[in-house]
Amino acid sequence: MRLHSSSASARCCNLFCSSHKANARESEWTFQVPVKHKDLEFLIKRFAAPLTAVLLAVSPICNPPESLGQTLDIQRGATVFNRACIGCHDTGGNIIQPGATLFPSDLQRNGVDTEEEIYRVTYFGKGRMPGFGEKCTPRGQCTFGPRLQDEEIKLLSEFVKLQADLGWPNVSTD
Repeated sequence: MRLHSSSASARCCNLFCSSHKANARESEWTFQVPVKHKDLEFLIKRFAAPLTAVLLAVSPICNPPESLGQTLDIQRGATVFNRACIGCHDTGGNIIQPGATLFPSDLQRNGVDTEEEIYRVTYFGKGRMPGFGEKCTPRGQCTFGPRLQDEEIKLLSEFVKLQADLGWPNVSTD
């Protein structure tokens, strides 16, 4: 391969490089392409780590796709949440009792940071929150409105835990 120096900052490479001696007609077939080695090294050093991080972040190895069943459960949980909970807990907040939001810090502080505990509080109620379970007792602690079936409360607790872990992004129920 022959390199021609065209300036101090750039080198040019013959596109039709050959290891044998050039003949007289080779100059007719020579195209000069500028290659700046310092710039290339800078670009590699500058973008290698971020590009690697992006490739790993979007890789199916790091983020396995959800199954259709999981997606449907999330949507069903969102539908139950929008029907029964959104009046007080819109976007994970709490308009009745500000210290009892559905964000991870409040859930953990109040001892309700697992799906099982979220299920229990939703079923039987706690503090100012009424219970929504079909067999909720005592009567004064339970909602006077429609009750939720056990499967609905299970979907709801899974949905709330997932949303809390994700920081309550918007979820469409369409």
